[in-house]
Amino acid sequence: MQKFLNIPVTNEQYQLVAISDIVLIEQASTTTVTITYGGGKVTTITHATAAAGDETERDTIESAVVAALATSWTNPAYNVDNLPYAVSGIAVA
Repeated sequence: MQKFLNIPVTNEQYQLVAISDIVLIEQASTTTVTITYGGGKVTTITHATAAAGDETERDTIESAVVAALATSWTNPAYNVDNLPYAVSGIAVA
């Protein structure tokens, strides 16, 4: 069964981000975390500015992926309400 992170986005509702087939979660810049999938797609999560070298947003997303995968198959979406920086957008390319 497919699992998802359920991430709150400022001035929008929660958005689902797939967590199957993730190969890399990276703090790409001070305002973005990227999730790269085995098929080559990339999800970019844009957030409030973090200090240079601060990877707490990436670490929190990675921990949420691990926690989501540990839940029962009957819980396909895992709420991520404890992000250190507010998310302003999510894009898939």
